[in-house]
Formats: sequence, C-alpha cells, structure tokens
Amino acid sequence: MANETTSSTLSELYTEIIQEAIFTFQETSVMRPLVTTYNISGQGKQIAVPVYPAISASAVAEGTDLSNTAVNPTEVTITASEIGVMTSLTDLGRDSAARNVTADIGKLFGDALADKVDTDVAGLFSSFSTDIGAASTELTPELIFKAVATLRANNVPGPYYGVFHPKAAFNLKKVLTNAGYTTSSSSISDLGNEALRSGFIANVAGVNIFENSNITIDQYDDSIGAVFHPISLGLAMKADFKIETQRDASLRATEIVATMTKGQGVVKSDYGVAITTDAAL
Repeated sequence: MANETTSSTLSELYTEIIQEAIFTFQETSVMRPLVTTYNISGQGKQIAVPVYPAISASAVAEGTDLSNTAVNPTEVTITASEIGVMTSLTDLGRDSAARNVTADIGKLFGDALADKVDTDVAGLFSSFSTDIGAASTELTPELIFKAVATLRANNVPGPYYGVFHPKAAFNLKKVLTNAGYTTSSSSISDLGNEALRSGFIANVAGVNIFENSNITIDQYDDSIGAVFHPISLGLAMKADFKIETQRDASLRATEIVATMTKGQGVVKSDYGVAITTDAAL
C-alpha cells in the first residue's frame, strides 16, 4: 500500500524530533552553564561532593614545632531523579498538519525540560546562608555591590554570576538609565547607555547579570535572585536529555517521550548571596 507507515519513513520523523529538541534545550537553559556540573553517568544515582574547610596559617618562631592542623572535609550528597514529558502523536495529526509537527514537539519538549532544570536550580537560592534583600525591596546596583562585598569578605573568588527574574531586573535597568528620562551620555553610565540601546545588562560590579523567568514569584509579588560563584551550586547529571519513541498500533499513534535524570544541591552555601526583591512592575 502506498500510505503504509514503515520504520524507514518514521526514522526520518524521529531524527527531526531529536535534533530540534536538543538544540532548543541548549539555547533555552540559563542556569545549567552557570553552576558546577557533575557527570555521574555509569555510576549510582547519588554523588557525594567533599567540601574542604578554609585553613589558616599562623606565625611560628624559629626552632618551634608547628602545631597539627586537622583537615576534615564535610560532604554534600546530591541525588538524581528523573524528569520527563510525553505525548502521543497520532498518524492523522502528523499527516494533516500544515506545520512541521515533529519540530514543534521538539521545541515544546526542549523548552519544558530546560524550564524544569532552571526552576529546580534557581529554587536553591533561598538556601544560601545570607540574604541581603527583603520583601517589597527593589533590586538596585547597591544590592549587587553589597552582595559582592559579602562574597569577597568570605574570600570567595570570582567569577560571580547574578540571576534575577526579569520583573526584578526591571528596576535595576530603570536605575541605571535614570528611569529613561534622559539619554545624555554625560548623565548616564556606560551600563545605562547599553541598557537603553539593547536592554542587556552585561556586567555590574564584576557580576555577569542574567534574567530568568523560571524564578518563582510568590503570592506577595516577591522573588529570590542571587549573586553566586559557580561552585556554590551543583548539578548532577545521571542521564542527559534524550527522546525515545514507541509505536501504539491500536491508537494509530506514536508515543514520544523526553526524559532526563538529574539532581541539584547547594555545595557551598556561603559562596552565594540570596537577594529577595520586589517582582511587580
């Protein structure tokens, strides 16, 4: 029959799904490149990350024995679990659509898993040992500088990343651009001029600023962003993004399943500073 669905015709369909989904995930995820990733493929579902304490040196007189210093690391355990999404693509739906349905499914699945990773990792900000913000407080350059001062006082080296909800970042841009009332380069900083031109805040006080809409806004219109070192948060990857398919003949459809096995955790809570701010425009 001319209209038979065979493995050879479906293999091209599945290839399109996989390529589009992986591309979308890599382009969409914000948090994954900013934290420390631990590859635990081929191992168990848990990883134990040793955390060494800070060691201090002291003056010693000539001919005097040094006292013994115990090095006793603590341990942070991150457990991986599965996340996933599935849909059944019917033969009629696939064959009747004017659009490339397979590419659309790939985009939806890629976005869904990327959003889940970002939501779970950003949800750890509240576990940092310090929060310098407060409810209904606007995000300002002063808070960014204060976060940097806190990290440096804790001997945390760079680089520093800052991630905030776009509605919280709005006020930061507003302050840098004098609320947009003037475009005079003499009255606005270089950062403010760049924000006016492109809406992008490149670097504030040595912190690379990113916006992420996957940060949760609570019932009071507040959100928790953070300034942090990459080692402060860990992402354990047991199995990276993948798509599998299974034919359901009686339904005349193909199940398309996207999954990932990952876990996240706070590795060094003093290597990040949470900033609670207002997220209402």
